[in-house]
Amino acid sequence: MDQIVIKNLQVSYCVGVPDAERAVPQRLLLSLILDHDFSAASGHDDLIHTIDYFAVCKRLLVFGENKSWKLIESLASEIAQCVLAEFKPARVQVEVRKFIIKETDYVAVRIERSRLDFAR
Repeated sequence: MDQIVIKNLQVSYCVGVPDAERAVPQRLLLSLILDHDFSAASGHDDLIHTIDYFAVCKRLLVFGENKSWKLIESLASEIAQCVLAEFKPARVQVEVRKFIIKETDYVAVRIERSRLDFAR
């Protein structure tokens, strides 16, 4: 399967278990891999036959507005559901990086979902 890769999109979302941590948006990095067949797009050289990665990025930059999550696991799952529903890749992998523990570079979760997962 062909893939679109979005690496380290910087967003600001409210996420964290303590209420105080969720009170202010914090910097997160999102990385996504979207599986999609590019044969029609490459044959026609037309954006309509592929996934518009610019539109995906724009959507994710505002995804956290007026929302909050306790767990980055929940956030990653909701991002996957959104991308699958709105942009229709066959599968999406989502990684959320959070910079909350000063003794680490980051903590992260990575999930993979397909349209079949939500068809059940």
